[in-house]
Amino acid sequence: MTRWTAWLLVLVLLLMLVGLFSLSVGSAGIPLTKLAAVLFQGPGSTEYSIIFDIRLPRILLGFAIGGALSLAGVILQGMFRNPLVEPYTLGIAGGAALGVSLNIVLGLAASGRYAAPLCGSLGAGVVIIFLYFSSIRRGMVKLQGLLLNGVMISFISSSLVMLLMSLSSAESLHGIVFWVMGSLGEPDSALIGLMFTMSAGLLLISYFFCLHLNALALGEEEARHLGVPVERTKKILFVLSALLTGFCVSVAGMIGFVGLVVPHLMRRLVGPDHRILLGASFLAGAIFLIFCDTLARIIIAPSELPVGVITGIVGGSVFVYALARGEVH
Repeated sequence: MTRWTAWLLVLVLLLMLVGLFSLSVGSAGIPLTKLAAVLFQGPGSTEYSIIFDIRLPRILLGFAIGGALSLAGVILQGMFRNPLVEPYTLGIAGGAALGVSLNIVLGLAASGRYAAPLCGSLGAGVVIIFLYFSSIRRGMVKLQGLLLNGVMISFISSSLVMLLMSLSSAESLHGIVFWVMGSLGEPDSALIGLMFTMSAGLLLISYFFCLHLNALALGEEEARHLGVPVERTKKILFVLSALLTGFCVSVAGMIGFVGLVVPHLMRRLVGPDHRILLGASFLAGAIFLIFCDTLARIIIAPSELPVGVITGIVGGSVFVYALARGEVH
């Protein structure tokens, strides 16, 4: 328990340091020595507007999105007992991407700022319903069928998105490409607050199933012998991870490798016990995404790179390194 507490304290400290770093750097740099003065002087200055209107919302959204994607990865890898399963494997992200792409091509964005997240959520919801009912056999969720259907839906959705891109105008094409690569530049504070609340709430709910995930790691039969209601647990965990993934993609686009790499790293650092792994992965995912978003803002400042590009490069490199060392099993 002391070791777990130490790891959580380290992760919270790293989160605070990365947050301060993200607040202070950018095309308009604000030195750390001046940051405290800006925070306490109140509105009115340019630096105050930069911090509270631009950078802090991105940090909060990065915390919610990074934590949610990493949490979804931990849950899915625990369910499937497969280290290569991640939130996007099930095709839910592909459904959300297709919904947002249709929104852009059909010009529905003019109907309101919530049009894109709503279309993305509807696309993800359709995939969730299809996967659930197509994988039910005699009241039991067949995980292998669920995984295979998800992979196929992901391929189909990607093909349909590319079809829309080939038929769309230059303006719509730019919007689809930039959204697919991911961004934390969401300006709506209500949407950020909703994502933050939902992410934290689903983290809390997931802790009711941490011991069930530990039992599932031994296999479904062993979990049943330990008294775990396996089928009900699988259904709840599937819906939980699907909600996390669908909302993340609908709000921020396709941000890859967070839900794949971070759970691997934390499993090696804190161990496989989900009582610590869920919270540690959530915090580590938030740290990773906030840091990558900061890099995306400063590498070619004042221009900005899509954060999905940075997470793909950094996360993919880490994963290949771990694979070469035999740390991925």
